[in-house]
Amino acid sequence: MDNEKKIVLSGIRSTGHLHLGNYYGALRNFVEMQNDYKCFFFIADYHSLTTQPDPALLNPSVRSILAEYLAAGLDPDKANIYIQSDVPETCEFYTLLNMHAYVGELEKTVSFKDKVRKNPNNVNAGLLTYPVLMAADILQHRADFVPVGKDQVQHLEMARNYAVRFNHFYHTDLLKEPRPFVAQGEPIKVPGLDGSGKMGKSEGNCIYINDDDKTVIKKVKKAVTDMTPTEQNSPMSDPIKNLFYFLQLVSTQEIYDQYLAAWNDCSIRYGDLKMQIATDILKVTTPIRERYNEIYADSDYLNKVAAQGAEAARESCRKTLKAMREIMGFKHF
Repeated sequence: MDNEKKIVLSGIRSTGHLHLGNYYGALRNFVEMQNDYKCFFFIADYHSLTTQPDPALLNPSVRSILAEYLAAGLDPDKANIYIQSDVPETCEFYTLLNMHAYVGELEKTVSFKDKVRKNPNNVNAGLLTYPVLMAADILQHRADFVPVGKDQVQHLEMARNYAVRFNHFYHTDLLKEPRPFVAQGEPIKVPGLDGSGKMGKSEGNCIYINDDDKTVIKKVKKAVTDMTPTEQNSPMSDPIKNLFYFLQLVSTQEIYDQYLAAWNDCSIRYGDLKMQIATDILKVTTPIRERYNEIYADSDYLNKVAAQGAEAARESCRKTLKAMREIMGFKHF
């Protein structure tokens, strides 16, 4: 692979903690990507302001996400890991890019309409121009690829449109059109514990990677099930499919086959299945949680990582921003 190609992550906001959906759906891929590409991974604290979080919680949330990134395997010596607000160039780039974003197209974005529906009393300008800030995060680094989930494909397409629009308007090729990064194999969509949909913070159906043993066991025990099968080789309902999907993610093939056989011959006990899932989840998350606790307590290390990442990100952004300003007519006399 060409290790000069860049990848920008723009999907982790600074609210809450990382959960198993984040870990299996993205983070494990990022750990591999950093070995083959020039990567920029950042914590989107500006983005979190669109929902007006408690100021007292913003800094601890950013600290937690950074510590979780590092505990999960991101290496600051291989990838550029930074905090969005540590790069003031992003704000200027965002401002300039806003001049080429139209209100009509922003009002049509799926995420904006969804947020307006859910929070009609907090429809702020930042929420409307969220896709522009996301585009700025990407375009300022002249990223070649961006790993995105299905819910972010529209935003990436808008970033591509802004790049094309800017280049056409100013007769330049400055801004690259980022492409979605497609990981090998089928995308992993970790289900929620409520028996439907995917795992997500807003749905309240998450297992976080820093949950302690008791919390993980308690959450898995509450997972939705139905009646045990009474006929051999019965079809599974969605909640049971979810449990077996969890088992497939975290357990060995031998254990998975054992419980599948128990399902097919009607001898399965959901309590045993849930305990097996919880035990194997903890085999994955416990080393991460222990590493997280060490890193979170080390302020000097976290500040060093953040400063190192910010310096690299600012150097990357300045080059694009300087050229952008000159192209738009901002020059010395």
